[in-house]
Amino acid sequence: MLRKLIAGNWKMNGLKAEGVALARDLGIRYAEDEDAAFDMLICPPATLIDSVGEVIAGSGILLGGQDCHSETAGAHTGDVSAEMLADLGCSWVIVGHSERRQDHGEIDLAVAEKAKAVHRAGLCAIICIGETEAERAAGHALSICSRQLAGSIPTNATAENTVIAYEPVWAIGTGKTATAGDVADVHSHIRAELSRKIADADKVRILYGGSVKPANAAELMSVPNVDGALVGGASLKADDFWAIGQSCA
Repeated sequence: MLRKLIAGNWKMNGLKAEGVALARDLGIRYAEDEDAAFDMLICPPATLIDSVGEVIAGSGILLGGQDCHSETAGAHTGDVSAEMLADLGCSWVIVGHSERRQDHGEIDLAVAEKAKAVHRAGLCAIICIGETEAERAAGHALSICSRQLAGSIPTNATAENTVIAYEPVWAIGTGKTATAGDVADVHSHIRAELSRKIADADKVRILYGGSVKPANAAELMSVPNVDGALVGGASLKADDFWAIGQSCA
């Protein structure tokens, strides 16, 4: 069984005082839990990465970015490179989140280029995939995931530098959660598809994301091929995010 990864995507939330307070709270809890059965990752907005990194230093909590540009540097106003994130102490970067795909028109090729940039900087990429409600209703959930996996994973991906996050778009921030059976089916499909792209596919962690909360975390984390969670809203509350991590025990 792979060690679970509980990743918090803060999205565009948090000013400095509240972000630092949340990170400090989690850092203390994680540092004091010598038997933690999971890895914990925080991905704050870019404005908070430096401050959050300072307060979680030495706690064992991992630090990540929510996105990056595919280039190392250049005339790309408002963007940050993977190397810049690494310079701030990040070891992970989320790419291809559905909100990036929808709000910014990112296609699979762009996601693959970003993941390649993450690897170039020596970091681990969390590549997000997932179908919309209409695509699921039409019976296309698995084919959509297959297409996104094929197009979004770069050729240099390994179990060491890549994690897949399955986030059905219809479950993100809606309160709707896929059933354990639905998650099991998709994660099993993803595992099989990964064997086409990655030599050590059995060691790639596959996260579930989409309205994960303390009330459903234990059930979701017990599903075969679910190796952790990518958590949105619940990651902004220390008690809730910690409880999700504790569900891995």
